[in-house]
Amino acid sequence: MMAVERRFIEESKKRLFIKEYLKKESERAGFGGLDIQRTPMGTMLSMLIERPGMVIGRGGKKINALTEKIANEFEIENPQIEIEEAGSRASLNAQIMAQKVAAALERGWHFRRVGHSTVRRIMGAGAKGCQVIISGKITGQRHRTEKFTKGHVKYCGEVASEVMDEAVAIAKKKLGVLGVKVRIMHPDAHLPDEISIVEEEKIEGKEGIEKKVKGKEEKIEEGKGKELKLSQIPEIGTKMAKKLEKAGMTIEDISEMAIDDLMKIEGIGPKTAKKIKDGMKKLKENESARN
Repeated sequence: MMAVERRFIEESKKRLFIKEYLKKESERAGFGGLDIQRTPMGTMLSMLIERPGMVIGRGGKKINALTEKIANEFEIENPQIEIEEAGSRASLNAQIMAQKVAAALERGWHFRRVGHSTVRRIMGAGAKGCQVIISGKITGQRHRTEKFTKGHVKYCGEVASEVMDEAVAIAKKKLGVLGVKVRIMHPDAHLPDEISIVEEEKIEGKEGIEKKVKGKEEKIEEGKGKELKLSQIPEIGTKMAKKLEKAGMTIEDISEMAIDDLMKIEGIGPKTAKKIKDGMKKLKENESARN
């Protein structure tokens, strides 16, 4: 019986061989990637292709032949190939763009023309950044590397593995093999140093009305909790207010008293009594307006 570790290794090797085989068979159609998933009915192989018609063939002949080859050569039970069209996403797919660069170099395009035009196409599709690397015997017998970079590009670390899409391709020329590497940072890539400020939502409808009513009730309760004091009436004075509070009199008692009754208190004359009544009236009006 095969060990668990060895089984995982064999499964990963098989997946890699399948990917390389399908990549080779659909290279002219624009291979953009492969996703392999096991289902109760068999194995689902989802391929991202720029030109699906070249893989499917007339009446599905090509894709049927491809399915039979995968089942026989790789011993996969009931394989099902699903083709997804890349469409407008082709310019943001690193694998498709790397193959396009390699194909252009094989046709005899100048490497600088290929590099700059590819970068312009990728950035025009909305990418945050990209890099095209061509290495090998580009123009002479000596090996060299040419890089074409624009925008944000992350080279290493966890951020690079999360936000960068990388792919490689090979261009076969008379002088030798040229290696092509393409890195693309997608438009929706989120970097750790990017901060977004979220505004407070305005709640409408029933929830909004309930929230407003609750806020007003809290303000009313808060206002009720604050009792008025005699010292808040400037006409009484601090000393007189303390004297009245010691005698057990409250602001409600003073407000109910008439001017003649106030005059009977020691230290309060007719003018002072009238001022106290006017001051209390203003204070009551202010408090009612706040509540």
